[in-house]
Amino acid sequence: MHRTYSMRQSRAPTASQIQNPPPPSSTTKSGRFFGRANIGHTFRRSAAGAFGPDLAKKLSQLVKMEKNVMRSMELVSRERMEVAQQLSIWGEGCDDDVSDVTDKLGVLIYEIGELEDQFVDRYDQYRVTMKSIRNIEASVQPSRDRKQKITDTIAQLKYKEPNSPKIVVLEQELVRAEAESLVAEAQLSNITREKLKSAFTYQFDAMREHCEKLAIIAGFGKHLLELVDDTPVTPGETRNAYDGYETSKAIIQDCEDALTNWVEQNASVSSKLSVRSRTLSQRRRNAARRQGDGVDLSHQDQPLENRESGLWIPASEHQGNGYEDEDDDEDAPSTIATETRGREEERTVAA
Repeated sequence: MHRTYSMRQSRAPTASQIQNPPPPSSTTKSGRFFGRANIGHTFRRSAAGAFGPDLAKKLSQLVKMEKNVMRSMELVSRERMEVAQQLSIWGEGCDDDVSDVTDKLGVLIYEIGELEDQFVDRYDQYRVTMKSIRNIEASVQPSRDRKQKITDTIAQLKYKEPNSPKIVVLEQELVRAEAESLVAEAQLSNITREKLKSAFTYQFDAMREHCEKLAIIAGFGKHLLELVDDTPVTPGETRNAYDGYETSKAIIQDCEDALTNWVEQNASVSSKLSVRSRTLSQRRRNAARRQGDGVDLSHQDQPLENRESGLWIPASEHQGNGYEDEDDDEDAPSTIATETRGREEERTVAA
């Protein structure tokens, strides 16, 4: 019999993809210096977060760790498809009912592998958005360093040459540096909050769709299992002829239709807040409205001309910032063997 490994050969866009177009292919699926082997993964571990401005090192390491996660998910996706094929191959030599059901189960498991591959692409949206915060942090670091350098120079001059005329000049320069730093810090604060919410919205939306579709496949998989006759037989007794071919095909078609027509509005699982959580959330929103909209710093964002230091310089323009092509040669170290939960400082204080 013909054994197929994909439910939608033409791969027509699903209702969810029409409503929310899929992102480009994940950046971890191409441009690998060491290919798909673990040697590249291991080689990059030692360098994760070791370069670049201090302000961006922690987030840089997070970005690298997420790349490791994505490559692990890619491996799971590929092996899941191979498992589906092997299940179908094994079942081909069994009785008719087992042969038909294992063939259809292979179709479902192969579909899970393809969904996992799509999930990696959507997960990459989250990682790339978090990486943009890291780039902003790297851009802010030079303004911090310049302000600190001027402060240190003034302190040194006041100690060695208290009457030096350079002190007045440097103090004026420090005022300008502090103004520039305020603008950069305000933009960093605003962008960090915006991007953080966007990044995890990408991740949770992708996770929700993926899990809902897995639940759909699991449900139809259990319907397929009902076609297997597990009634015990005595030696020499023959089972009834299997007549579930059309039924199994209909189950697969129903599963395909359910996956194709799934949209977020039809999600079965909902996360409802308790009365206490809703009350606290509403109280916080009311307090935020009473405090007003805060201070408008947009007028400070005008470019400062004829200024030797200029305004906030993008990280990409700083030589040696360590971020030019780092995505191709760095990954985060694995923390599985030395896993810690939460912040170490908080546990130390609590102890």
